Amino acid sequence: MILAGDIGGTNTRLAVFDEASPVLKPLAIEIFPSSEHAGLEEIAVAFVEKHNFSLKNACFGIAGPVRNGVCETPNLPWIVSEVNVAKRLGLKSVRLLNDLEANAHGIAELDDTDFTVLSEGTPGQQGNCALIAAGTGLGEAGLLLEGGKHRPFPSEGGHADFAPRNELEIELLRYLLQRFDHVSYERVLSGPGLYNVYSFLRDTGRAAEPSWLKDQLENGDASAVISKSGLDGTSEICVQALNMVVSIYGAEAGNLALKIMAIGGLYVGGGIGPKILPKLCEAGFMEAFWGKGRIGALMRSIPVRVITNDMTALLGAARVGLSGS
Repeated sequence: MILAGDIGGTNTRLAVFDEASPVLKPLAIEIFPSSEHAGLEEIAVAFVEKHNFSLKNACFGIAGPVRNGVCETPNLPWIVSEVNVAKRLGLKSVRLLNDLEANAHGIAELDDTDFTVLSEGTPGQQGNCALIAAGTGLGEAGLLLEGGKHRPFPSEGGHADFAPRNELEIELLRYLLQRFDHVSYERVLSGPGLYNVYSFLRDTGRAAEPSWLKDQLENGDASAVISKSGLDGTSEICVQALNMVVSIYGAEAGNLALKIMAIGGLYVGGGIGPKILPKLCEAGFMEAFWGKGRIGALMRSIPVRVITNDMTALLGAARVGLSGS
């Protein structure tokens, strides 16, 4: 049996897969609130003891940079080590991957029903692919076309400097620089990032915050409240915030596609994309993606899809764990 995990800043998802099965299907799966636990070891041991599977090995996709088998997670107070997790689980070895690298591996396990197409691009075009995923943070990864196959590789591009494209975004950058020493794309393109953009619009007087909305923001998940009100149109400030984030999301997705020449396709993953899918299907995202001046024709040739299967990273971790690569 293979233990696979998708370790995010909000939730940790673990599952066990049968290595003898021709199809990756979890035999047991559970979701744990990450912040309620001291570390991955605690969660993994509890899961294994509960389900009592005999494990061959384990592989985890984790939200953060993995260096020499260790990850210090930026959105959790955890330091996760392959050696320590293996020791706690009684395994010879454990593999840690960046979570977006795991997502990229998982794409190979999906079918057409797991995607929503935002742009068809040029049919049959072969080349590198890219993956961008906003959730608790912002993840990015690439898939290098090599020998007819795509080889995923990790990136920490979500922490690259936020680059405003117009006067409104310049003002947003100035606003965020008053709050953060470094303003990355993650400060805008994430759950907390959506609230940052909302706060900018409110605090600079660009839109009013109704009292009912203020109450909901104080007593609930702020990003979820803003997303819902932005999608159903019940709050103008939420509509503005969501539109602004979606446009910036499209622009950074285009930046990523350009940097690794992802003419094979750009995938939008993560928890936020499927939740705001109607907004991504509007013109704002793709117009920002395509809006690269003289290189616009190339951008229009790139297929763009949203991944709607929330198990992609888990499947990718299981795929790597089974292959041993």
